[in-house]
Amino acid sequence: MCAPSSIRSCAAVFFLLTATGLPAATVSRPNVLFIAIDDLNDWVGCLGGHPQVKTPHIDALAARGTVFANAHCQAPLCNPSRASLLTGMRPSTTGIYGLAPGIREVDTTKDLVTLPQTFMRAGYFTYACGKIYHDDTMKPQHRAAEFTEWGPAPAMGRPPQRIAKLPEPQHPAMDWGPFPEFDADTADYKIASAAIEALRKAPADRPFFIACGFRLPHVPCFAPQKWFDLYPEETLVMPPMKADDRDDTPRFSWYLHWRLPEPRTATLEKLGELRPLVRAYLASTSFMDSQVGRVLAALAATGRDDNTIIVLWSDNGYHLGEKGITGKNTLWERSTRVPLVFSGPGIAHAARCGHPVELLDIFPTLLELTGMPARPDLEGHSLMPQLRDARAPRPWPAITTHNQGNHSIRDERWRYIKYADGSEELYDLQRDPNEWTNLAAVPAHAETKAYLARWQPTIDRLMAPGSASRTLTYNPVTGEVTWEGKPVGKDEPVPQF
Repeated sequence: MCAPSSIRSCAAVFFLLTATGLPAATVSRPNVLFIAIDDLNDWVGCLGGHPQVKTPHIDALAARGTVFANAHCQAPLCNPSRASLLTGMRPSTTGIYGLAPGIREVDTTKDLVTLPQTFMRAGYFTYACGKIYHDDTMKPQHRAAEFTEWGPAPAMGRPPQRIAKLPEPQHPAMDWGPFPEFDADTADYKIASAAIEALRKAPADRPFFIACGFRLPHVPCFAPQKWFDLYPEETLVMPPMKADDRDDTPRFSWYLHWRLPEPRTATLEKLGELRPLVRAYLASTSFMDSQVGRVLAALAATGRDDNTIIVLWSDNGYHLGEKGITGKNTLWERSTRVPLVFSGPGIAHAARCGHPVELLDIFPTLLELTGMPARPDLEGHSLMPQLRDARAPRPWPAITTHNQGNHSIRDERWRYIKYADGSEELYDLQRDPNEWTNLAAVPAHAETKAYLARWQPTIDRLMAPGSASRTLTYNPVTGEVTWEGKPVGKDEPVPQF
């Protein structure tokens, strides 16, 4: 029964129930603002990944919530990472390792109830704009079941001529520099505007789940000139790099990015393009952060921010010269570590959790935060203990998989990598944060390796039918390695571009 002081609020809830037909639990649940970022590593102020980076809006969000400083993706590539997060299943469970197929095209995932579907079925208004699922992997016939409404997902524009000085022919995404002239002409500005409009128009009689997926700092790293002006080239700080860093890594480590369009470090240094790329990545990150700020300001303007869970995440990290490469597609820290921030009711303020966590944990965490039933089929673990107390213990490491049989295990101190051919790497992140010294062959660390190896996925599924781009296979019987379906010779030199 309602106390006298709360009769008015009870009446309001009764009105909503009779007007909407929704159960009381749905009407009173918090909203969710789900912010996805593409290819953002730890170059964020609150994570300290680069000393010059300026991300005031993400930092402010972290200050009023909990930032996970040791968060890692399930796959260092867009499609498998997003498919894993949105289905709650590991790539090694689904077999989705490459840029295709989509989740509704694979037997292991075609009938799974995804994260947005879960909220839609619970009575939420659901909306997506920008890049949430990987582009073109959610077919038109399946889209209506995922979100109530789909907003625009504009692609990044291109200047008339390439800005970066790279040899032709070259993948069109391999470009960076000041472009376009105005913020409003960029894809991320338009995506933020769509999310702002969705927040303004979200029904008042039920909670919302609004997903906003930004494209930057994914290549091409374009932003208006004023964002480049934040990072003068003459004072630009480059990331730490070691010329012989790959000398103690297995040859198999090269196979994960055998013939990718992202240039090698040596190539960019030779062409004078490594510093411009670093500058462009920073400028793109700061511009994207400004669009996050626009969306957060719009949420506050609705008056619903006090009852809104905000989760901000990136699908994978990015190398900018470290380990001799640019891009992702590796099992090292630069490629797996990502920003992950939660803010909202029930979440500790200005908290920082150093335990290893996974993007896979977002799904069960949002269920618990919004009072929905737990899903025993999900492979992640709720972060609610850490959202209440960032020091709360957590027994699981973070596991990243890239193509079948290649796994990284990351706990608070160590990273262990086991490749499909049996080769290994081991890094002590406390003493060697740049992962410059592979300790896998040191007998004194055999026990550490054995402990970490026990966390490798017990399911290690073959590549899903329809996989092609960015995929690697290894035949343990013959030792044959294929990259995108073409054999790689054991003596074939590493591609140099």
